[in-house]
Amino acid sequence: MDFQINGLPVEKFSHLFGLTDEELLQQGVMRRICDEAPGYPDRIEMREAKLGESLLLLNHTSMEKNSPYRATHAIYVLENAKNTYQAKNEIPDVMSHRMLSLRGFDQDGMILDACIVQGDEIRLAILKLLADDRIVHIDAHNAAQGCFSGRITRA
Repeated sequence: MDFQINGLPVEKFSHLFGLTDEELLQQGVMRRICDEAPGYPDRIEMREAKLGESLLLLNHTSMEKNSPYRATHAIYVLENAKNTYQAKNEIPDVMSHRMLSLRGFDQDGMILDACIVQGDEIRLAILKLLADDRIVHIDAHNAAQGCFSGRITRA
């Protein structure tokens, strides 16, 4: 079975690029400069920020359904990101070297199955979760900090 991982759409955040720190704070957003790599996982290009790159730290709603599992959490996005990551049957490095919580959701936003995985286990867990036809997508979260890492769907 084929799966797809997409970064968050750059268009969703581009209106924030270039704002002053004060303008960002008025919207609950903070600018950070990457001072440690790895350490700042971007959710648009799905890569680790490089030393000196500017990122925006903001709250993101990953589960928008009106469900008990509705979820928001802080994420980083590269300021001035250009390309939204899209890949079929590939796990981006930004996900593969972290411990992930994979949560399989149905069409109503209810969790049907979940697991904690890392490294080579990620692909197998994705395929196992998507083998259940009731699961329409998997949300990956960093297990330690809880940040949304990415959405996985059937390709």
